[in-house]
Amino acid sequence: MERSSIKNREVKILKLGFIVNPIAGMGGKVGLKGTDGEEVLEKAIELGALPESPKKAKKALEILIPIKDQITLLTGPGNMGEEEAIELGFNPEVVGEVKDKYLSEDTEKVAVDMVQQGIDLLLFAGGDGTARNIFNAIGDKVPVIGIPAGVKIHSGVYANHPRSAGEVALKYLQGEEMKVKEMEVMDIDEEAFRQGQVTAKLYGYMKVPFEPELVQNQKSGGIVGEEAALDGISDKIIEQMEEDVIYIIGSGTSTRPIMEKLELPNTLLGIDIVKNRELIASDVNEKEILKYIEGNKAKIIVTVIGGQGYIFGRGNQQISGQVVKKVGKENIIIIASKQKLMSLEGRPLLVDTGDDEVNSMFNGYMKVRTSYTEEAIHMVKGL
Repeated sequence: MERSSIKNREVKILKLGFIVNPIAGMGGKVGLKGTDGEEVLEKAIELGALPESPKKAKKALEILIPIKDQITLLTGPGNMGEEEAIELGFNPEVVGEVKDKYLSEDTEKVAVDMVQQGIDLLLFAGGDGTARNIFNAIGDKVPVIGIPAGVKIHSGVYANHPRSAGEVALKYLQGEEMKVKEMEVMDIDEEAFRQGQVTAKLYGYMKVPFEPELVQNQKSGGIVGEEAALDGISDKIIEQMEEDVIYIIGSGTSTRPIMEKLELPNTLLGIDIVKNRELIASDVNEKEILKYIEGNKAKIIVTVIGGQGYIFGRGNQQISGQVVKKVGKENIIIIASKQKLMSLEGRPLLVDTGDDEVNSMFNGYMKVRTSYTEEAIHMVKGL
């Protein structure tokens, strides 16, 4: 659900706010499905998680380098935006004080202070938790654009790729005529998420400069008729399973029937590993996947995120660019019902692993298993 208006500005917007949630996305590759809460963050660090958000934030901000002398850039302190901006040659005005670690309250305070200082657009990097913080702080007082850097990205305020966020900001700051839409701020309960339950809640709306090719749709739920299609798809996948091959089973309800028919426990929102129709590991992280596929032939089974079209990079970050590279594009099996593909309205499937080389590997067309008897050919775009 979205409401829209046309905004035509004669004067260029010169004041940009830039906030980075430095810990966003750290739980993804290590299989924690988010980093909300200090205990979860500590566990992510113990498991070897590295910051993902700062490099994604830089990918967005570097798009604005051509106009850096024409804008005033306000950033969060330290690794909340200041460091990334300086590394790219900006001379930012810093809002807030440098600390050893930042909490969600710091994000909210910096956002409030930036609005009080008259920013015209806020560019922020994080996930759904960060979007909630921004919404709590400033509501719809100024337009925003989210740089996708978190594990959970259900909200419609995010661009479909970090560079896309920069491109939207650039157009807006240069005064191009753009539609400004009120887009949903969504979040799910991480604890329930870890137990395999998705309970998404609408928290409100924020104004977003909207470019259909660059801003993601809110994730859509199941489509009527999908169950029958998935039943046939799972039968075909199981029939074609090869002996001694490692199968990396992606997250989501579309892959669940495969596990149910194999009579194996399934991690709905995590990654499981199957060999010779037996479960050899469940809810694995990136390091564990790499360990299991070392020296073995492997295949990845993934589905399409309805409404958005992502096959990698949303909710399955454990299947990282490194994993995809080792397995090989030719060993990736994409499954989706025809209805789910139709919900994309002609848009391509998307790949955003965080590795540009891997993303570009996917540009072109790939087969998608849509029923027991049929496959579709669908365009894939690496972001």
